[in-house]
Amino acid sequence: MVFMKGQFFPYKDENIAKSRAYVTYALIATNVLIFLWSLSNFEAVIDNYGFKPAAASLLTIFTSMFLHGGFDHIFGNMWYLWIFGDNVEDKLGKAKFVVFYLLSGVAATATHYLTNIGSSIPAIGASGAISGVLGAYWIFFPDVRVRILSGYYSGTISAQYMIGFWFLMQLFLGTTSLVGGSGSGIAFWAHVGGFLFGAVAAWVWMKTQPNRKK
Repeated sequence: MVFMKGQFFPYKDENIAKSRAYVTYALIATNVLIFLWSLSNFEAVIDNYGFKPAAASLLTIFTSMFLHGGFDHIFGNMWYLWIFGDNVEDKLGKAKFVVFYLLSGVAATATHYLTNIGSSIPAIGASGAISGVLGAYWIFFPDVRVRILSGYYSGTISAQYMIGFWFLMQLFLGTTSLVGGSGSGIAFWAHVGGFLFGAVAAWVWMKTQPNRKK
């Protein structure tokens, strides 16, 4: 998927990380390299390593997180990881961020499974895990200003409103897809599940770290 398509495009957050985001960089590089590798036999790779609810496996829960359907798909996901991942990594620490990222992806995939039981269509993309990153950012840095582009408008908006609006859109579109019974090809409920996991995990982390500064 491409985040915020037709809505607004964040191009920078006013939130400087205190350390180099090596894990975020490594995740971006890994996703890009796997995407380029997948182009060698794209349909077979997606069919074998995408997550199919009707034939769910532990392997594809993880492999599907690193596959993408096209250049626009991977660009949108990696751009959001680039903008928001460094600060969440900085907050959690590198080792915890790796675990958090993967668990966000697992939560997203589980939510997709529950809302698409019986589907044989492969689900792919890092957007579920990155939705978890957005959920954590929403909790950790609600007042940080994010610079956005939207049509003829260019300005800033607080992270809590930008990310909150994105989440409500996922919830609305996901509900519409269930009620209407028509698929758009976008796993909205995976985004919802990943986001909720990320937000709850960040909230719990903050509650259990009383001596850390926000």
